[in-house]
Amino acid sequence: MATNRELLRKGVTYLTGALPLMFLGPSMIYNAFQNQHTNWHYLVLGIGIVACLSSMVLIFLGLKIIMRGIFND
Repeated sequence: MATNRELLRKGVTYLTGALPLMFLGPSMIYNAFQNQHTNWHYLVLGIGIVACLSSMVLIFLGLKIIMRGIFND
């Protein structure tokens, strides 16, 4: 039972792409709630929520690809 290194590398690439979004999203959401007196806080809040959701999707896809690479499905 050999691991598929190409799928493993692709999964790790997805996880490294999700890492900055994991920190950027909550920071932007916090910034939006702290600056509610400006007109731009809804835009910043939306971008923060999209960053958090895309981080979760990338983590899910990365782990799915890594499991496929380990177990050769």
